[in-house]
Amino acid sequence: MSLKQIASGVTCLRLGISNVYFIGKTGKRWFLVDTGMAGNAPKIRAAAESFYGSGAPPAAILLTHGHMDHAGSAAELADYWNVPIYAHLLEMPYLTGQSQYPPLDPTVGGFLAMMGRFVALKACNLSDRVRELGPPLDTLGLDGWQWHHTPGHSPGHVSFFRREDGILLAGDALTTVNLDSFFATITTHRHVWGPPAPSTPDWIQACESIRLLAGLQPLMICSGHGLPVRGDKAVLELAELATYLPIPATGRYVKEPARMDGRGIVSLPPKPPDALPGIALVLGVAAAAGTLFALAARRRPRTQCPIPSP
Repeated sequence: MSLKQIASGVTCLRLGISNVYFIGKTGKRWFLVDTGMAGNAPKIRAAAESFYGSGAPPAAILLTHGHMDHAGSAAELADYWNVPIYAHLLEMPYLTGQSQYPPLDPTVGGFLAMMGRFVALKACNLSDRVRELGPPLDTLGLDGWQWHHTPGHSPGHVSFFRREDGILLAGDALTTVNLDSFFATITTHRHVWGPPAPSTPDWIQACESIRLLAGLQPLMICSGHGLPVRGDKAVLELAELATYLPIPATGRYVKEPARMDGRGIVSLPPKPPDALPGIALVLGVAAAAGTLFALAARRRPRTQCPIPSP
């Protein structure tokens, strides 16, 4: 378990590839931002107790969005602590069982897209535990913080910003590691990058959201994936990203976004052809044929070469 205080009243807990954040000082009212995948509730509870003490639940759970790597443990934690969960109104269809998110797009290429071929993007049904996140945050007791609607990666994605010291909790509106790169992912190389490509169904809105965040001029950028980026590096790399977001060259949602409203998915662009499964099938068949040939050759009775006549 990797728990580290990264700013005054802000602590990050790394859960494998994703992050959750604790906002609030010890002995004070505190909030949990995101919850990681399902199964992480015991780790989050243990981290919270080590930092805030036992018997000190959060005032609420705040979700940047409802993807399963951010909301997977929300229901279990909300039940254990008996606290509400807050999310943007446009996330409600996906958090209450009304709709699924647009399917992942493995054709965008890159390491994360390859890994995404083995998982499905399932919504988390939080039922009546979840409430609409309404402005301002100080009504919840979260003084000094603002939330900003930053759609693109999901329709109701939000980011949290504290102007006093310029700290940004960006969720997946952007990342601080290039998840398209296997090397960057395993080394957690810090760089302000775009949102996770396979699960971003609207690149136009994603670009607009990154420009909005760049306009806030954050001095520390914390995301759902990657390590915090600070100071001049944060300012310069976010400004560069806002000028040129590396949108995938191909992909289902690149030319046409998924259409969604307050009820969920309205329409999806056609599913593009995906050559990789066919290539994998051919390679698999070839490998299987080679194995069978080798086994057959091993079992074939050996014959003695004829001895030539004198």
